[in-house]
Amino acid sequence: MRVLAAMSGGVDSAVAAARAVAAGHDVTGVHLALARNPQTYRTGARGCCTLEDSRDARRAADVIGIPFYVWDMADRFHADVVDDFVAEYAAGRTPNPCLRCNEKIKFAAVLDRAVALGFDAVVTGHHARLGADGLLRRSVDEAKDQSYVLAVLTREQLDRSMFPLGDSTKAQVREEAARRGLAVADKPDSHDICFIADGDTRGFLAQWLGEAPGEVVDAATGAVVGSHTGAYAYTVGQRRGLHLDRPAPDGRPRYVLSITPKTNTVTVGPAEALEVSRVRAERPVWTGGPRPDGPLECEVQLRAHGDVVPATVELTADGLRAELRRPVRGVAAGQAIVAYRPDPGGDVVLGSATIAG
Repeated sequence: MRVLAAMSGGVDSAVAAARAVAAGHDVTGVHLALARNPQTYRTGARGCCTLEDSRDARRAADVIGIPFYVWDMADRFHADVVDDFVAEYAAGRTPNPCLRCNEKIKFAAVLDRAVALGFDAVVTGHHARLGADGLLRRSVDEAKDQSYVLAVLTREQLDRSMFPLGDSTKAQVREEAARRGLAVADKPDSHDICFIADGDTRGFLAQWLGEAPGEVVDAATGAVVGSHTGAYAYTVGQRRGLHLDRPAPDGRPRYVLSITPKTNTVTVGPAEALEVSRVRAERPVWTGGPRPDGPLECEVQLRAHGDVVPATVELTADGLRAELRRPVRGVAAGQAIVAYRPDPGGDVVLGSATIAG
């Protein structure tokens, strides 16, 4: 097949491209330039989408022996990922920008362009498995598994995707990169949010949304216990940085329980008040088989690298409902809920939806 290898400049995508070549595919490498001003994005060990990454990707393509191009998708990335990130926080939700980038950029914009150019599929370095049956499964390396952020992909997108690393651990990928003479073999993984250069999410949002002073309210008493300069700076489950004016009567820590943009209020309370047993979600994507007619027993994951919880899931006319077998704390609107079916060949992704507020 003629495939396009998305090369981020990291070790995973370099080895994925090399494996695609070794499998006999006609491979072309492409690096996505996502920053309008690369100087404002993270650099070095915490990097992603930087000039350094572009150079690393080009060197890897040279070693592998494949053509290499850079595609400028900065405007599309800004509109679909950065603007969406800001808007979600302004609405009191907690988005996952990596999930949105996969959905809107790597497997929508890139795949659409690749198909238009005559490519059959896109290969990436995600740690997930896509078997002969076309079903998406967890990686064998649970610590690096990325099926959660890929669960938003449609059946059509998965049919044109390749994930060559799903049967390998990260250590094995690095060892292979070293054997192949790839300079990125020991390059650290990227961390945090690529488009927030200093890692200060609150400061980044303040630049876009400005200061919006409001009250922090105790859920039990309704008393005002503090103030904030923007409710967008908080997320459900947060404990640190609340700056409360008075301690709780019981002396126990307080956590963010909810954010209400309409009144610009942050509500806090004890840890047990964070427990959720029912989840309502919207915009479901179902790829793991026929759409179920009724309740389905499965397992769900409510945030990246979060706990997996047994649940009863039911698709509705306007979304998805999940009854959790045990309570989960810190569930925030805007995150994804992903349903899995335990399988001897690796947990199968059934589908995903976005947790509603």
